[in-house]
Amino acid sequence: MADIEAHLHHSRDQGAQTVLEKSASHVIATEDPYDSIEKYPEGGLRAWLVVLGSWCAMIPSMGLLNTISVLHAWTSTHQLANYSDSSVGWIFGVFSFFLYFGGAQVGADALGLTGPIFDSHGPLPVVIPGSIGLIISVFCFSASTEYYQIMLSFSVLGGVSSCCLFTPAISAIGHWFNVRRGIATGIACTAGGLGGVFFPLIIIYVGPELGFAWALRIIGIICFVMCGLACILLKTRLKPDQSRGMGIDLRALREPNYALTTLAVWLVEFAVFVPYTYISSYGIYANIGTSLSYKLCVFLNVGAIPGRAFPGLLADRFGRFNVMALTALVCGIMTLALWYNAGTSEAAIISYAVLFGFWSGAAISLTPVCIAQVCRVEDIGKRNGTTFTLVSFGTLTAIPIAGAIQESNGGEFWGLIIFGGVLYLVACVAFVVARGVAGGWRWKVKF
Repeated sequence: MADIEAHLHHSRDQGAQTVLEKSASHVIATEDPYDSIEKYPEGGLRAWLVVLGSWCAMIPSMGLLNTISVLHAWTSTHQLANYSDSSVGWIFGVFSFFLYFGGAQVGADALGLTGPIFDSHGPLPVVIPGSIGLIISVFCFSASTEYYQIMLSFSVLGGVSSCCLFTPAISAIGHWFNVRRGIATGIACTAGGLGGVFFPLIIIYVGPELGFAWALRIIGIICFVMCGLACILLKTRLKPDQSRGMGIDLRALREPNYALTTLAVWLVEFAVFVPYTYISSYGIYANIGTSLSYKLCVFLNVGAIPGRAFPGLLADRFGRFNVMALTALVCGIMTLALWYNAGTSEAAIISYAVLFGFWSGAAISLTPVCIAQVCRVEDIGKRNGTTFTLVSFGTLTAIPIAGAIQESNGGEFWGLIIFGGVLYLVACVAFVVARGVAGGWRWKVKF
């Protein structure tokens, strides 16, 4: 009898141990083993100098991206005045496509320069050629007068070069910060908003006096200085792994957490380029004056500067996916309610530009953080590169599709605005689903 009781007691202990082991294995499977606070500096001089280097790299790359509204309005009324809205849209769609498409190695050519190369060799083999290419791009764009010249200089060379600065700048921060990754990335991403303020102002005030070409040359000089600082300051913490693969990691899409996050990022990046590209052209359409129309891009980026940092601060406190879902929802509502009904009201248009700039900032600063949250630290470069390579096909078509919608509506903007607003609402749903699957469906889950 005693033997039977001992056997039953031993069986119960084994069952309990099995349950504990399964529970522990579940925790290990859902938590990043590299997320230990002790393994990340989370600050210090070296870490914050990397953030400064990232900031410097984003002034030229994301600054130009945030200037496309003014560049679109200027080129569509000057160099490309004889081309349709959708044709002009391809110029800026191709730029954003290459900015994201080069995020992962897709072959032996020069178009796949970041992501895995960052993981295996560090940032300099990517940042140095990207810096050289971007400076050449801006100066060649300043001398371009034909469609194909602008396409090659700005869209292709500028897009690829911007990618070589943007992707390693984002990925390097992930080597130094985990708990504070959202705010650190947000601070670095304020550079894009700052560049999006000063670059349009240079075009607005220098362009009419000295010409568009000289305005771009001044921007090129600023890019030269910023790129030089980025090459000096950007460093990684982990030793480069020479064995890292050089292809897009499509197998990672088998992981539901990563696949759903990639879909959500794809949708929000698809949506964000519609207002960013067409807000200045809308001002010209609404007859609020050419100067004020160009300044709408400035107002948008003024809102985007705190909009890049503040959501990162909230995200570290309340969850990155939670904040992304909230910002996408607010952007969708504002686009459909405020921009759609703005008409020719200067106050309404300016209000939308500033508010949208603030709430849309998370689309740049937090999306890489969300990706990093569902992958291991040594895979950050490859996963970021893979996601933004897939995102590139959305950004390639978003601007021309919006232009085609505008053409089909006889040059009016109501269809384009609805298109952008609905995309944001769908992106909000996608982030909610990704958050539920990866972090749990409880209302108070911080994820």
